[in-house]
Amino acid sequence: IKNRFSAGYVSLPDQNKIWTLTVSPELREKTPLVMVHGFGGGIGLWIQNIDRLSSRRALYAFDLLGFGRSSRPTFPSDPEAAEELFVSSIEQVKHLILVDPWGFPALPTDPSEVRSPPAWVKAIAAVLGRSNPLAVVRAAGPWVGWRIAGLFAMYLCTWCKIYHELFLYVPVSGESAFKTMMERFGWAKRPMLPRLNLIPKSLPITFIYGAETWIDSSTGEKAKELRPDSYVHTLAIKGASHHVYADQPSIFNEVVDEICDAVD
Repeated sequence: IKNRFSAGYVSLPDQNKIWTLTVSPELREKTPLVMVHGFGGGIGLWIQNIDRLSSRRALYAFDLLGFGRSSRPTFPSDPEAAEELFVSSIEQVKHLILVDPWGFPALPTDPSEVRSPPAWVKAIAAVLGRSNPLAVVRAAGPWVGWRIAGLFAMYLCTWCKIYHELFLYVPVSGESAFKTMMERFGWAKRPMLPRLNLIPKSLPITFIYGAETWIDSSTGEKAKELRPDSYVHTLAIKGASHHVYADQPSIFNEVVDEICDAVD
């Protein structure tokens, strides 16, 4: 990271701690950007985006509870309670940007409507069975683990040793919570679409998808139908799959910059 930055823990009311990266804190005139990673990720996911997106505004990125260097609490076995523990650590925003989001549509009752994930996803799901999703990565050790990790999230960590320390010697936490909230690999027990009405109508939402993603990208259009009196915009970035920010970082950075400028 070339821009001015600092990193440290932010304590939550429940005594858990969130590892937070703060970049360009001196740029206070514009609305800050907060970047939240997905499952199996961490701050390192944004390595190709941080400098560009913090060039004109303050940027904050943090490890979700149960991942990276943040606290590893014991999540409840109830999907709703586990979700609430994640959500309670994040405050409301001015514009919500959802990048290839998981967990919005309900699992279709008709098998023909289920979009098939890539072969590697099926293979890993078959191997994992009922174990936690990253169990194989931890067990594989630093050499193999680094290569398997690339299937879950590009650039999760730069060095094998760091990755090994993060996931082999810390309590299983975030992935257990994810498994609790998961219906089947790729589907949520408590899908978000039926609950979109709980988001204030005044909050704009932008869905960014990779044009080649295996995630159901129809969510954006369905969200627009469910929020006729709100701003909902959907776009797809060519040449990108699920990890849009890593597959096409320059285009992704440009799109996010435009959204942030509109907020200002």
